[in-house]
Amino acid sequence: MAELLRQRIFKRELEPGSWIDELKIAEEFGISRTPLREALKVLAAEGLVTMKVRRGAYVTEVSQQDLADVYHLLSLLESDAAGVVATKATDAEIKELQALHKALEAAAKPGKDKAATTDQFFAVNEKFHMRLLEIANNRWRDQMVADLRKVMKLNRHNSLLKTGRIEESLAEHRAIMDALAARDPALTAQRMAEHFANGLEAAT
Repeated sequence: MAELLRQRIFKRELEPGSWIDELKIAEEFGISRTPLREALKVLAAEGLVTMKVRRGAYVTEVSQQDLADVYHLLSLLESDAAGVVATKATDAEIKELQALHKALEAAAKPGKDKAATTDQFFAVNEKFHMRLLEIANNRWRDQMVADLRKVMKLNRHNSLLKTGRIEESLAEHRAIMDALAARDPALTAQRMAEHFANGLEAAT
């Protein structure tokens, strides 16, 4: 149930700031309100839902300060992970990241449907970042990043919809891959931090 609601939120079927009609959703899925409320508690713990006393559950609205805070923490965590990967990844793991980068290049090619291009780019981009974190192999960092990225998805397309942002993001990924290939941890971490700084600028 939590995953179904999560996906509705990410797809904007439930808009940020909107009230979640528990009775309507429970009837739609043919369930009682008890499992639905348990699912809402899970989403509230993730930051996707805000519970208001005597008013019910609302999809969380992400303020500019929230977004800046999330990007700041993601930058710290993923830059550190990138530096670890530059040092410790096997050649096979670097090749995996290179393959994902090629998929990202392919996803960025202009198509007839701009929204579909953006969705595909976003999906492959997330796979790249998640695989990099897996290679860095710190489950505590992985959990923190997963929670932060869920909140970031509430604002997920704003930065990529900015004119030229997909091309800029792709160039930043090329720079990250060059630093990884050179096995330079400091440069890799720096380029990942620049990637997040530019992403925040485009999202605000």
